[in-house]
Amino acid sequence: MRALVTGATGYIGSRLVAALLGEGHDVVVGSRNPERLGDFGWIDDVTPVLLDAGDAESVHSAFGVSGPVDVVYYLVHGIGQPGYREADNAAATNVAEAAKAAGVKRIVYLGGFVPDADQLSEHLRGRAEVAEALTLDGGPEVVWLGAAIIIGAGSTSFEMLRAVGDRFLLIPMPPWANNPLDPISISDVLYYLIAAADSDRVPPGSYDIRGPETTTYGDLLLTYARVSGRWRSGVPVPDVNMDLVSQVAALFVPVPRALAADLVQSLDYPMTATNDGLAGLVPEPPGGPVGIEDAIKLSLSGHHRLPVDQLADPHHLADTDPEWAGGDLTRIRTLASAVTPSVTHPALGLLCAVPGPVAGWVRTGLDTVIGLAPKGLS
Repeated sequence: MRALVTGATGYIGSRLVAALLGEGHDVVVGSRNPERLGDFGWIDDVTPVLLDAGDAESVHSAFGVSGPVDVVYYLVHGIGQPGYREADNAAATNVAEAAKAAGVKRIVYLGGFVPDADQLSEHLRGRAEVAEALTLDGGPEVVWLGAAIIIGAGSTSFEMLRAVGDRFLLIPMPPWANNPLDPISISDVLYYLIAAADSDRVPPGSYDIRGPETTTYGDLLLTYARVSGRWRSGVPVPDVNMDLVSQVAALFVPVPRALAADLVQSLDYPMTATNDGLAGLVPEPPGGPVGIEDAIKLSLSGHHRLPVDQLADPHHLADTDPEWAGGDLTRIRTLASAVTPSVTHPALGLLCAVPGPVAGWVRTGLDTVIGLAPKGLS
């Protein structure tokens, strides 16, 4: 098939492009910053187009330049930015209208679970609204895949999980830590995204995709700590206002503050699948879906950033993933290796002996200094 991937420079989009190419598909990648596409290892194997989903004219032009497209993967979101909910809806409408005019048959959209609750966070309400905006009378059929936490190095949710598990010897467990959760590995997400493009197997509609195990937020944190070889214990704490939790969390995790604050707001809801997803429509991923412990082990096993199309496993960290991803020790080693002679770099492995909380303090201090330094010195 010929696929247009929007959001191709993001965590999932960049890996999806590599997976599509690996299966022999023809791929068009859209970005509002085409120059950044040159950072990705697959750039010579794709057709790049300028596509700013927030600009209707830019979107129509992109479809004209790209030529015939069978399926559009919609992976655009503005979470963490002011007014992102309205901007996301407008962007989805722009892409849907341009896809309709171009004769595209199908849009595959990856969003999140939407719990059955009267009051939802901005993030959760926005995911459902985007699906509605993509659905036009006479337009492309829409397949909406919903997912909860995606486990993989570089995933924002996983990096927040990693930060808490690494930095806290005693992990606070408010009542919402007992909310049930259906996480999924990045490799299974990619498998289902590609399968969802097959109109012969998958009718248009909404499908929740999940891994083989249900857990809770609290148990997932403790499982991460155990798999990563850390001793951690959960400590029950009283329920507090989620606005306060989101602001406090934004101070303690190395994820952009607005992004972390918006995501934390959704922790107050159960995140479990409400349907059987693609079961019965497509076979299980080769080897079966990846369990929680195996997904975490794979996410921790990639020790060097590589081009996204050269990763031994999509759970590993890519050189185009955010610089804040990868954990505190990885960040410290990266910064230290940039200012020390190469002969000393093997000794940087001794940093592994630094306790997690200490590494977190050191890394935060280094990032703060770099952020305050003049650009010419950073």
